Amino acid sequence: MRYALFLGCKIPSYAPQYETSARAVLKELDLKLANVEFNCCGYPLRDQHFHSYILSSARNLALAEAKNLPVITLCKCCLGSLRRAQSFLAQQPELLAMVKAKLALEGLEYKGTTQVRHLQSVLHDDVGVDKIGDLAANNLDGLKVATMYGCHALRPSRITGFDNAFDPSLIEELLQAIGAEAVPWKGRLKCCGGPLRERNPELSLATIMMRLQEFADSGASVLNVDCPHTLLQVKWAHETLTAQGKTSLPGVVLYPQLLGLALGLEPRRLDLDKNTPAPRDLTGSMPPPAAGQGNAMVKVVSGNCCYLLP
Repeated sequence: MRYALFLGCKIPSYAPQYETSARAVLKELDLKLANVEFNCCGYPLRDQHFHSYILSSARNLALAEAKNLPVITLCKCCLGSLRRAQSFLAQQPELLAMVKAKLALEGLEYKGTTQVRHLQSVLHDDVGVDKIGDLAANNLDGLKVATMYGCHALRPSRITGFDNAFDPSLIEELLQAIGAEAVPWKGRLKCCGGPLRERNPELSLATIMMRLQEFADSGASVLNVDCPHTLLQVKWAHETLTAQGKTSLPGVVLYPQLLGLALGLEPRRLDLDKNTPAPRDLTGSMPPPAAGQGNAMVKVVSGNCCYLLP
């Protein structure tokens, strides 16, 4: 099976390690990728100019349809954006007619036949957890992982088709396939604060700080995120704490990076050192964390709320 890899806008600019690690494990698993020159998924325009959003998503889908390719997304926001557009176009004939007319100007046609799925869904359903387990030469036994599912993949679940929004298990099953222990924790299904960043940065920062506190309480070794927005939020929070001389979390990882390690790939092929903060126990070459006051508190003020976090 060949897939069209949809990177979105954030990953090439802010999280290239996501693309690097994803391509590495897909190659290792013999899943073929085709090059398609996609544009933005349209998400930033959805609440500003709805028709521009729909047209942007539909154009991407039409490009994949022209090559008869299913789409793999890495960004969970892009997954939600493309799947929502498919839903809107299936239910609104006038909107579909507008899109068809616009796309026809450049020789494209939207048919609504392209399947859009996240990388983790493809790994779970197409490759299969049993096969992944069989291929995992370097079992990650003893690695405790706390994972954040990502809002845009889970809700609305009837449209995204990723997993049960209230009781998902897909990522935990993928982690167990490579021997890692999926740690239950309070922040698993919660928001990272990314959508608030432009409108209310104080509340956005306070939100991700709360996730880091919940992570610290979980006892996990690393935080697994597979949404570039969450990855950027964690980086922001980590750098904020570091600038204040406070300790943050021991490391953030993407699932394809963990899978790559389990498949025997070198950390440098997975760009683990490009994560912020890099997972010290997994890179094999990272220096120990800077000394800090373990019980020091950082104050984050947002509106009428004040959060005190270690």
